Amino acid sequence: MPSLTRVAAAERAALLTVESYDIELDLTGSAERFRSTTTVRFRAATPGAGTFVEVRPARLLGVRLNGAALDPAALDDNQYPLTGLAAENTLVVEAEMAYSNSGEGLHRFVDPADGETYLYAMSGMDNAQRIFACFDQPDLKAPVTLAVVAPEEWIVAGNGRLDSGPVAGRWVFAPTPPLATYLVSLVAGPYAVRRAEHDGIPLGLYCRRSLTEHLDRDAEEILTVTRQCLDRLHRLFGVRYPFGKYDQAFVPEFNMGAMENPGLVTFRDEFLPRSAVTDAEREQRANSIAHEMSHMWFGDLVTLRWWDDLWLNESFAEYFGTRITAEATRFDRAWTTFALRRKAWGYAADQRPSTHPVAPTEVADATEALANLDGISYAKGASVLRQLVAWLGDDAFLAGLRGYFAAHRFGNATLADLLAALAAGSGRDLAGWAAVWLRQPQLNTLRTEVRLRDDGHYAEVALVQTAPPEHPVLRPHRIGVGLYDPDPAGGGTALRLRDRVEVDLDPAADGGRTVLPGLTGQPAARLLLPNDGDLTFAKVRLDAASVAAVPAALPELADPLTRALLWAEALDAVTDGERPVADLVALVVAALPAETEVVVVQDVLARTCDLLDRHLQPEVRPAALEQLAGACARLLAVAPPGGSGQLAAARGWISSTVEVARLTGWLAGKEVPDGLAVDAELRWAVLGRLAVLGAVGEPEVAAEQAEDGSASGAERAATCRAALPDPAAKEHAWRLLVGETSLSNRLLEATARGFWQPEQAELTDSYVERYFAEMPAAARRRTPWVADRVAALAYPRYAVSARTRELAAALLGRDDLPSGLRRVVVDEDDDLRRALAARR
Repeated sequence: MPSLTRVAAAERAALLTVESYDIELDLTGSAERFRSTTTVRFRAATPGAGTFVEVRPARLLGVRLNGAALDPAALDDNQYPLTGLAAENTLVVEAEMAYSNSGEGLHRFVDPADGETYLYAMSGMDNAQRIFACFDQPDLKAPVTLAVVAPEEWIVAGNGRLDSGPVAGRWVFAPTPPLATYLVSLVAGPYAVRRAEHDGIPLGLYCRRSLTEHLDRDAEEILTVTRQCLDRLHRLFGVRYPFGKYDQAFVPEFNMGAMENPGLVTFRDEFLPRSAVTDAEREQRANSIAHEMSHMWFGDLVTLRWWDDLWLNESFAEYFGTRITAEATRFDRAWTTFALRRKAWGYAADQRPSTHPVAPTEVADATEALANLDGISYAKGASVLRQLVAWLGDDAFLAGLRGYFAAHRFGNATLADLLAALAAGSGRDLAGWAAVWLRQPQLNTLRTEVRLRDDGHYAEVALVQTAPPEHPVLRPHRIGVGLYDPDPAGGGTALRLRDRVEVDLDPAADGGRTVLPGLTGQPAARLLLPNDGDLTFAKVRLDAASVAAVPAALPELADPLTRALLWAEALDAVTDGERPVADLVALVVAALPAETEVVVVQDVLARTCDLLDRHLQPEVRPAALEQLAGACARLLAVAPPGGSGQLAAARGWISSTVEVARLTGWLAGKEVPDGLAVDAELRWAVLGRLAVLGAVGEPEVAAEQAEDGSASGAERAATCRAALPDPAAKEHAWRLLVGETSLSNRLLEATARGFWQPEQAELTDSYVERYFAEMPAAARRRTPWVADRVAALAYPRYAVSARTRELAAALLGRDDLPSGLRRVVVDEDDDLRRALAARR
């Protein structure tokens, strides 16, 4: 399916004004297809001109333009040509459309728990045309009126409020405000619904029936977060939520975390956990609620004109999602999570060969835009906005945004429009700032240089800003530099912040070297932390004395954000090969058992495990893994029973231990720590580890799945089966990954997650070459999102060798690769380059 190009979109936008969409969907047919009838009313600026409409049918039944029947055979792939347009036009397209199993278009899911069927629509990035005929680009917005025919016992919801029905199984929804096609959505099926209201806004929560008890358990927490975020955004923006009702539907097999459809936000239904979760995971759900709600203004009320301004959606939603979670909900440490988890994602993406600006000057088509849904558009963009607020001041920033909403309400906007509004609100020209922060890729590193006098006072402290040679751009940074010393009131053990110095780093000064004169003559701090408070997007490197102080300092620091920044610095230095993995393991052993912030425990363990698996030579990995498992065991021993810390420690121990007998005992309820529930998800984690170690086989996996007949159970079983160290199991899994198209998106991803294991390098060695030989054809058989996800998850990431890189280079030398697969291979190969360098 060709992806719409920017050139074609601009030409069509100059010609057309869309007045309305009337969409009728009949969902009462077969399990493979549904019927779609779309009436589009639009004006043409040049009567007699021609254009095209997108539709991706299983069978095109009829097309009528201004009453005249057109030949369905004129459809060219997903584009139907329209010629001889009038000034005022009415287009009617009737088609049979195919349900999807990929999380795109109208996704159909049969719940294995009870056999019920559930549908939901995902229209984003070229997928609205899989549901209804449309001019599928973001700047041709129009009101949408939706009618749905469905089984009478079903529940149906759309973007707009219910206007009439259901009568004889027909639901009719009120016209919406102008919407971009990628935001049109619906859910249909025997959903469970819980309703509420806040400040005159109707609220609704939806989930499949088999998850009802989990929705009922968490509904009040979800609604509380929803109310708190609505109130906070109303105060910040001065513009009320503009789309009437606010429904949130938790749907199965969803690809992303959530989608910001106005009036009907869709979330992956893992956000209704069936097993125990940590507070960090509850915070993640709250942040996702806040993120999608922020989109109601950034993306829905004011929509990007074209995908090169994707950051106007995602960077702002990421920034305000984190901000209002921290300001309005009980999860007041959301910026700590952002500093450790989200920025790590942004740093990784921005250093790869596929890096791109936050706001690229050119995005050729929607497929390229899909690839740019990465850590740059989200985390880096949000960090850049946080830096902008530090520079402009919050009042000026918010004043500019209020002007932006007023000027472009229910319309479209560009980077230039935003900068103009911010300039008006702040009185500052932002062109130079945008040129280096938004239009240039890659990131800077801030290194601390310290000279001491003989008396232990500072002779000079300087920060040196550098940039990689391929992107030699230095930037202005407004940061804090924190000086931490032992607190006499705490017995001289706990560290406290002595002072935080605000610094503006001038990229033009002395080749990026900025001296901090205010510190000259001061007593040297135990710990000197650049970017204290995490106001900018830059890697930091501590001075040697501070690095040496970190192992003892981490358990003594009261502020979780400061601890997160220090962990992030250590992890990044090891990732870059500037420090050995052994130093990180020693730091984890020394400091992690005292860590009280659950997200820090979870992320440090996960990233350390990954570094052990890839950056260490195979012969030394077992000893390091044993040390990591020992640290988890100590953390598990001191964690309060039944708390988030205990669960995080247990998961870390399961993923790193080789104690088969104890793992098996947990499944049988033996030697389980007091307060730890070995529930469905923890059982699958234990079984998955046992599968990797070769301690269970297909019978044990099948027995566990028989006990857990849920969709989650099917996914966990798929991962376990692919992880079994058995040649037949590997061959079966591989055939699914490269050849199967009937399997759903989630089952494919689950299979890919289990296939490669660092303990099984010899067993899977032959599949390294097969990946590069077979994945291109597999990618062409799938939709872009699924193809890219499977290609990334199935990459031979533990085959850290020159041979793997040679195979990648040969594949990249071809000129027929799908663009998504090319980017996956480029990025994964760069990670292997780092791992090889670290091993050397």
